[in-house]
Amino acid sequence: MSLAREYLYNLVTGKTKGPGAAFLRGILFILSLIYGFIVILLAGFYKIRRRRLPAKVVSVGNITLGGTGKTTLVQYLSVKLSAAGNKVAVLTRGYKRNAQLEGTRGMGDEPLMLAEKLPQIPVIVNKDRLKAARQAVRDYACDTLILDDGMQQWKLDKDLEIVTIDAANPFGNLRLLPAGFLREPLSALKRADIFVITQTSCVRDPGALADKLTRINPRALIVESNHAPKGLSPLEAPDKELGLPALKGKTAAVFSGIGNPEGFEKCLRGLGIKYMKIYRFPDHHAYTQNDILEILQAARKDKLEMVITTQKDAVKLRKTGIKDSGILVLEIKLEITKNEAEFDRRLLRLHSI
Repeated sequence: MSLAREYLYNLVTGKTKGPGAAFLRGILFILSLIYGFIVILLAGFYKIRRRRLPAKVVSVGNITLGGTGKTTLVQYLSVKLSAAGNKVAVLTRGYKRNAQLEGTRGMGDEPLMLAEKLPQIPVIVNKDRLKAARQAVRDYACDTLILDDGMQQWKLDKDLEIVTIDAANPFGNLRLLPAGFLREPLSALKRADIFVITQTSCVRDPGALADKLTRINPRALIVESNHAPKGLSPLEAPDKELGLPALKGKTAAVFSGIGNPEGFEKCLRGLGIKYMKIYRFPDHHAYTQNDILEILQAARKDKLEMVITTQKDAVKLRKTGIKDSGILVLEIKLEITKNEAEFDRRLLRLHSI
């Protein structure tokens, strides 16, 4: 994490103390009120000018900054809807994409990961989702469009609005940007058709969060889920899956550049790793070969048995061209733990609406 970003995070979360910090938080709070007013105006304006896309639309989004499991859910939905006979495309903005590079090389981290995991499903990167939708229908004859990070796409009409909520940190400090992590006021959750609470194993009582969501939006279905470990794969051979029991009792260097590193690390501990040396990079970190070599050298020096990273990081690591690294990737799948049948029913009746 850069020094400026780390300072801002500590300031917003109250870790930085003193009169100077209190003054800055006051300024951020005033800015958050202005931001909230603008957001409410824009959402209301686009509501009356909403555009209908030429296919059924499923939006997957969140109300906070940071990782809440959207990408894994998009993958789950894509497989489920495609298996039901729908022609599916994923439409995404592609955060930190490089428009100068052709094909998948210019995609952002999450779109590239989805493209690798869903080879039969078009993943279209364009900040203009209307143009992306028209391309999906025109070029691929798609009848079902999944909007990745679509909650703030106010101008688009949606058939199903799914909002992911991180059980461990659902709303941050309950303040809007830049004083907090909320992208919209909590009242925006009234637009949701389905809440998917992620990482429920990280909290003792996910029911308390479910109750709060019900008070905000009584009509929405509430689904609970976890990111369950599926297996390990070598970085250079993603199709070769290794068993999870190989982790038990091992020592490992663990590194990631994601929005929620704690969830990844907790998952590994739950698989029986005896000791972990942890390296955390900023979300969407652009790895260099030097980054990787430093971790590998430190792991060898400390005689650690494994080096493990995430699926999202693996996509970026392969771009560096490093060979024979021995790095292992933890493969994750979404596991619905509550209301799975009703969730699937709502998905599969989409085209009957």
